[in-house]
Amino acid sequence: MKRQALETEQKALEINLNDKIYGTFAEIGAGQEVARYFFTVGAAAGTIAKTMSAYDKTYSDKIYGVEASGRYVCESRLYKMLDHEYDLMMTRLANERPDTNFFVFADTIAALNYSRTIKGDGWLGLRFQLSPQGETNDIVLHVKMLDNSTELQAQAVGILGVNLLYACFTYHEDPEVMVQSLMDNLKGRVAIDMIRLTGPDFKEVDNRWLSLMMVKNGLTKVAMFGPDGQNIHGSEFLYKKHVLVVRGSFRPATLVNQDMINKSFEQFRNEEEVDVRKAFLLTEITMDNLCGGEGMSALDEKDFMDRANVLCAMGQTVVVSNCEQHQRLVTYLGDFKVQTVGLVIGVKELLEIINDKYFDDKKKSLLMEFGELFTKKMKMYVYPSMQEGSEELMTCKNLPVPEAIKHLYMHLLVDGKIVDIENFDRNNLHIFSKQVLELIQANDETWVEMVPTKVAKLIKEQYLFDYPYETMTFEY
Repeated sequence: MKRQALETEQKALEINLNDKIYGTFAEIGAGQEVARYFFTVGAAAGTIAKTMSAYDKTYSDKIYGVEASGRYVCESRLYKMLDHEYDLMMTRLANERPDTNFFVFADTIAALNYSRTIKGDGWLGLRFQLSPQGETNDIVLHVKMLDNSTELQAQAVGILGVNLLYACFTYHEDPEVMVQSLMDNLKGRVAIDMIRLTGPDFKEVDNRWLSLMMVKNGLTKVAMFGPDGQNIHGSEFLYKKHVLVVRGSFRPATLVNQDMINKSFEQFRNEEEVDVRKAFLLTEITMDNLCGGEGMSALDEKDFMDRANVLCAMGQTVVVSNCEQHQRLVTYLGDFKVQTVGLVIGVKELLEIINDKYFDDKKKSLLMEFGELFTKKMKMYVYPSMQEGSEELMTCKNLPVPEAIKHLYMHLLVDGKIVDIENFDRNNLHIFSKQVLELIQANDETWVEMVPTKVAKLIKEQYLFDYPYETMTFEY
C-alpha cells in the first residue's frame, strides 16, 4: 500500500471527522498527551466519549486494582486499563450507538525523571472494532523514549498515540504499513521494541513476522518472541536475570545447534556468579544473517518464518536483532539490569570476527569492540569445530589469531572472559547447517539424522526450507 505520511494534527482531525469511530482515552503516569491532540484539532466531540487521567498511584489503584508486582509501567497494568474502560464503555454506550466502531486507547508511561535515573519508556495499547458490534482487536506496544527532556518525551508519546489510532483504523489491511506509520514524525525520538497484534481481523498475521517487520523498518534494533509465537518484551521476564544468548543461523537448527544450546546453558548455570533460578536462555538471529550480508532487499520472509517455526518447536525464546556487533545486544540487555550475560558463538565465527576487525584497520576497531564487550558481567562461550582437512579440534585455546593481538587475546583467556564449551558431543561436529539445507532441498533423506527429531518432523509436515512437496497423482 502506498501512503503519504501525514502531520499528526491531520491524522487526529481525520479520526475526529469520522463519525463511526468513538471511544475512551485512559492515560496514567507521564502519558497525558494523546487525548490533547484530538481536543486541540477540533471536532473532538465526534471521537471522545471520555478521557481518564490518573497520575496518583492510589487513585489509579482504586480504578484499575493493585499491581502485585508494585510496578505501574508494565504490560499487565495496560491490559487492566483496556479491560476496565472497554467494559465500562460498552455497558453505557453499546445500545446507544449500534453503528459505532468503539475503541479504548490506554497508556502507562514513565518519562525522564528529575534525577535522570529513569530514561523514559512505557506501554501503549488500543482495543478497537473494525465493524459495528463486531469482535474487538488488541494492539499493544512498548516504547523507549529517546528525547533528552520530559517535555519532548511527553510530546513524542502524544504523536505515537495518534499514529497508533490512525494506523489501526486506516492501514489495518496492510500490517507492514501499520508498523511503518507508527514512526511518522518520530524518527530518532522513540524506539518501539514490542508490538503484539491480536483479534479476529488479524488472525492471519503472525506476530513473529511483526517482530521481523519492526527490525526491518528501523523501529528497533531488537525484538523478541516466545516459544508460543507471541511477541514479548524483556522488561516482563529478563529483569535482573542472568542471560545466555546463543547466536546462529538455525537454517535449519541441527544436532550441533541443539548441543551448543544445551551444553552452553548447562555450563552457564553452573557458573559461581549465576543464580540458577534466575538463568534465562535466548536464541538470536541477526538481520545480517537473514539477508546474507546483502542488505534488507535480500530478506526472505518465508526463510525467517521457517527458522522461527523450528526454534519455537524446540521451546526457544527468540531474539531478532540488527545487532551485528555483540556489544549492541549487551547494551540493550543492560536496560533490564541483567546481572550477567553469556554469549555463545562458534569458534570459526570468533576467528572470523577477529580477522575481519584486525585486517580492516589494524587492531583499532577490535580493541574498541573487545573493550566495550568484555565488561565484568560478560563472558563468551565458544563451541569447537574440526580443523579443515584434519581431525584436530579448533578451540578458543588454539585459535590462530594474528600475532600482533595474541597478548590481548591471551589476557581474555586467562581472565576467563573467553572459555570453551565443555562436554560437547564430538560425534556431531561433521554436521553443518548449509550441508543439511542442501540435502533437504535435494530430497536426500540422510539429513533427517542430522537434526533433532521434532525438527525433522516439522520440516516434513510444513515443507520448511523448500523441502520438496510430495508427488501427487490424480486418477481421471
